[in-house]
Amino acid sequence: MGDSRARLQVAPADIRSDAGYQLELVQRREVPKEFRPMQDVGSGVMEIRVHGDNEYRVFYVARFDEAVYVLHCFIKKTQATRKADLDLDRKRYSALIEARKVK
Repeated sequence: MGDSRARLQVAPADIRSDAGYQLELVQRREVPKEFRPMQDVGSGVMEIRVHGDNEYRVFYVARFDEAVYVLHCFIKKTQATRKADLDLDRKRYSALIEARKVK
C-alpha cells in the first residue's frame, strides 16, 4: 500500500531479498523467521524484522484470503518504533478495512 514497494526497492539487495523471502513465506501461509504481532496498529497486523547495516521493518496484514497487504516498509533507527511510522500504519490499515467494506 502507498509507497511500501518503492521504499523496499531502494533498500540494499540483501534486504530486498530477505524481505521478499519472508513475504513469500507469509504468502505460502508459513511462518517468517523473525516477526511479531502489532496489535496496537490493528487486528492481524504483523511486523517482519530484517537485519542489515540498518534495521528494516515491514508491516503487513495476512488475515484476508485474497492477498497479503504490505502496509509500510521503513528503516528503524531507534529502539522504539517512531510514532509517525505507527500512525501511517494505522492510517493504511484503516483505509484497507474501509476499502474491503466497499467490495
